[in-house]
Amino acid sequence: MLTKIVQTDDDVSRCVLRVLLGVVMFPHGAGKLLGWFGGGGFLATMNGLTGMGLPAVIAFLVIVAECLGALGLIVGFLTRIAALGIGSVMAGAIFMVHWRHGFFMNWFGAQAGEGFEYHLLAIAIVLALILKGAGRWSVDRILSQKKVGPA
Repeated sequence: MLTKIVQTDDDVSRCVLRVLLGVVMFPHGAGKLLGWFGGGGFLATMNGLTGMGLPAVIAFLVIVAECLGALGLIVGFLTRIAALGIGSVMAGAIFMVHWRHGFFMNWFGAQAGEGFEYHLLAIAIVLALILKGAGRWSVDRILSQKKVGPA
């Protein structure tokens, strides 16, 4: 099973997608987990997410997926799992927060909140990574070449 999860080829375009998505997502996750980049840190994020009605275990998974998933994408380690986590966070953000503000981001401050266009782009990248894997310069690529685990 691990072999199928890490299986990937030498495609550089997926490397670009996963690294850039990871770089964009990491500050959000590090803010939630560590309080970096102006984020509230773990306890504040847990309180905020559970205050929105999320069960504590889901709130914890959101924080972990966004921070550690972003790091996983950057290095290409367990890319499909990391991408699934990030995609789940993005889908949850759309339905819990951004849907009511419409499609467009709040570029000019004319809306009450941000729309969900950014989240859809992230989900599209996630789907490409889940379907095809990490691509070039990834830990997954190294593992897939070594044929780890039972087939």
